[in-house]
Amino acid sequence: MTSRYRSSKPSEDLNSRTPRRRTVVKAAAATAVLAGPLAATLPARAVDQAPAFLHGVASGDPLPDGVLLWTRVTPVPEAIPGSGLGPDTEVSWIVAKDKAFTTVVAKGSTTATAASDHTVKADIRGLEPATDYWFRFSAGGTDSPAARTRTAPAADAAVTNLRFGVVSCANWEAGYFSSYRHLAARGDLDAWLHLGDYIYEYGTGEYGTRGTVVRPHAPAHEIVTLADYRVRHARYKTDPDLQALHAAAPVVAIWDDHELANDAWSGGAENHTEGAEGTWSARQAAAKQAYFEWMPVRPAIAGTTYRRLRFGKLADLSLLDLRSFRSQQVKVGNGEVDDPDRTLTGRAQLDWLKAGLKASDTTWRLVGNSVMVSPFAIGSLSADLLKPLAKLLGLPQEGLALNTDQWDGYTDDRRELLAHLRANAIRNTVFLTGDIHMAWANDVPVDAGTYPLSPSAATEFVVTSVTSDNLDDIVKVPQGTVSAVAAPVIRAANRHVHWVDTDRHGYGVLDITAERAQMDYYVLSDRTKRDATATWARSYRTRNGTQKVERAYDPV
Repeated sequence: MTSRYRSSKPSEDLNSRTPRRRTVVKAAAATAVLAGPLAATLPARAVDQAPAFLHGVASGDPLPDGVLLWTRVTPVPEAIPGSGLGPDTEVSWIVAKDKAFTTVVAKGSTTATAASDHTVKADIRGLEPATDYWFRFSAGGTDSPAARTRTAPAADAAVTNLRFGVVSCANWEAGYFSSYRHLAARGDLDAWLHLGDYIYEYGTGEYGTRGTVVRPHAPAHEIVTLADYRVRHARYKTDPDLQALHAAAPVVAIWDDHELANDAWSGGAENHTEGAEGTWSARQAAAKQAYFEWMPVRPAIAGTTYRRLRFGKLADLSLLDLRSFRSQQVKVGNGEVDDPDRTLTGRAQLDWLKAGLKASDTTWRLVGNSVMVSPFAIGSLSADLLKPLAKLLGLPQEGLALNTDQWDGYTDDRRELLAHLRANAIRNTVFLTGDIHMAWANDVPVDAGTYPLSPSAATEFVVTSVTSDNLDDIVKVPQGTVSAVAAPVIRAANRHVHWVDTDRHGYGVLDITAERAQMDYYVLSDRTKRDATATWARSYRTRNGTQKVERAYDPV
C-alpha cells in the first residue's frame, strides 16, 4: 500500500440496553464439563492438525516505531480455549516489508502457555513510521496466515490524511460480521477503531436476536468464569470476516460493558447476581484477563484500556475506559445524575483526559468514547415507538427522557469536561462513540436547553451496531420504517442532533485532513445474511475550528 503521509522521522507516543435480567446462571452451569462448548470454538480440522493457528492473527495499538502483534496457537488438539490444557510451545514471529517476506526487518520468538490460554503477543519496536509491514507467526513447522499492519506516523510528521474504520456492538448470535468483511476489503485503512462490545456475555437466545439465533454462542450459557470468557473470545475469533479485518489493518480497541457484563460499573453490573454468579470482583478480573489475552491491546494505565495514541501532527486519540471507575447508574428522575460526587470516568482518568486535551498540539483531538456524550431527550414519540426505544436504551418505559448509562447519567463529569474545552479554547475535539446501536451526527452543546443560541464545545460521531438489535429489530419492521417516524421527533427535541438513524446495521469510515474530519456511514443489506452487501448511507463532517457538524453529500 502506498504511503499517504508526508515526511516523518522516528518517534514514539503511548500513553443497550435491551432485555433486563434474565434467568440467573447457576454456579454449576458456569463450571460444567467444558469439552462440548469448548470444542465448538475450533474448526473440525483442529482435531487432526496441530500446532495450528485457528483463531487468526492480529495487530494493534500502532506507534511510530512499532506495533503489537497477536495470535493464539493450538499446540495439540486437546489444547482448546479455556481448557487449561496443552504444553508450553515456542512461537516465533517475523516482520517484513513485503508479503513474500523477502525483506525481513524483525524476528523473534516467545512462549505460549496454558496460563495465557496459549495466546501470545509480541510488542515490536524499531520499525519505521508511517509504513506498511507484513507479519506471521510459526510453531512446530506450521505458519500462521500472513497479515498486514501499519505503523503510526512520527510525532512531528506533517500528515496529510488519516483513515480509520469505526465499529461497535457485534452480537455473534444476531447475525454475521459483514461490516468487518467490507472494511477489510477496502485496503485503505491506517487502522480501525472498535469502540466496545466486541463480544457479548449473554447465554444463547438471551439478548436481542429478533426471535432467531442466527448462530449460537459458545459456551451456550452466560459467561462468568475465566474459562467462559476465554471460550467466548475464541468463538468470536473463528469468524472469517473478523479474522480478515484483523489481518488487514491494526485495531485500536476499548471495552464497553458487554466485554464484562451489561451496564457494568465499578462495583457490579445489571447483568450480575452476587452469590449465584460469584463476586463481581472475581468476574470482572476474569473478563479483563481474557480480554487482554485475546485482544491486541496494551493495558496502559492500571490494567485498564484508557491510553493515548498519536498520529503525527494531524491527530491524537484519547481512549476512555468508562466502566472500571464509574459510580453505579441511578434511576431516572431522582436528581442524582447531577451529583458531583458521582463519576463516569473517575477522577484520575478525567484529569488525564483534560490534561491531554489541553496539552495537545495536533490539529484534531479524537476521543474514543464508549457511551454517548451528547445529551439526549426522547421527545413526544407515540407509545408504540416510545416503549421499544426505552427498552433499547434501558429507560423506564413511562417515557422519562434520560439514559443514565450514558454521560447523561453523570452530568457533572460532562459539565466539567465541556467547561474545560471552552475555558482553554480547545478546538477540534471529536468524540467517536458506539454503544447505542444507532448512528448519530451531533454537536456537543455546552447547554442543550439554549442550543443553538449557546455554543457547541465539540462534535460527536456515533456509529451503529455491527449486528446488535436496533429499533427496527425490536419493533420487527423493515429497515428504515422506524427512523422515518422517530428521527424527526428526536431531532426536534434535540436541536444539536443533525442526523440519527435508529434502524440500520453497519460501520463508519472516518477520514481526516487538516481542513475537516468526515464520517462516512455505511449500512448492511441484511445482518442475517453471510453475503450481505454494504451501501453508503450518509456523510457528516466537522470543519476545522467550527465545533459543529454539517452534512457532506459524498463519501470520501
